[in-house]
Amino acid sequence: MREQPPVPPLFPATFLNEAGLNRQHVFDLAQLPPAVRQTLGDGEGYRQLILIGHGGRRLWECIKASGIGGEHPIDQYTLQTVTRWLAAFLPGRPYRILYPGEQVIGLQQLGRLAGWHRPSPFMVGIDETWGSWFAYRAVVLVDSDFQPFPPLAGRDPCLSCQSRACTAACPAGALAGEFSLAACVAYRLGTNAACQFTCLARTACPVGSEHRYDDAQLHHSYALSLRMIRQFY
Repeated sequence: MREQPPVPPLFPATFLNEAGLNRQHVFDLAQLPPAVRQTLGDGEGYRQLILIGHGGRRLWECIKASGIGGEHPIDQYTLQTVTRWLAAFLPGRPYRILYPGEQVIGLQQLGRLAGWHRPSPFMVGIDETWGSWFAYRAVVLVDSDFQPFPPLAGRDPCLSCQSRACTAACPAGALAGEFSLAACVAYRLGTNAACQFTCLARTACPVGSEHRYDDAQLHHSYALSLRMIRQFY
């Protein structure tokens, strides 16, 4: 009788889920499109790429409970948590954390391959479960042999949307027709703009509204983007 090949182990997600990093996707490195692999740098010695994200409020709650502060508490918490997870579940295995880091990674491209999001009028990826209330938090090359994940096959919630609440809520008129980055930026740079530390179009979207970030997390995220806008515009 021919010996059956070993069944790849399942991905140990519980630790990450409890830490708020509750979205994961495992890619076999060899199966990624060549254009994507080229953006990852040297893949020698690694068999898989793990994409880690979060959906909803739990990550921010865990960060607050950890006491981590500073300018980039989400990145710091993510790096600490992912490093602990690697040590616990893949001890001794070579790995390289690409993101957060200095290397430019096509997070949206990886997210599309994972089936994590569809485009939205307000230019933030949207998912039928989480709405726009999720984000990419880590990308790791690792010499692991988990069962690779199939891409999610969810529907595009914007296709069936009748209200277009996001378009109506945008005070800059940036969603009237094709998205206007210039209109969005000009409005956010204005004095006392209502979207300095939030996005009214995004918060008006009803999809996944139960997972909406709290005001402190919104303020943190949009303060960072506003700082970048002021720097480059």
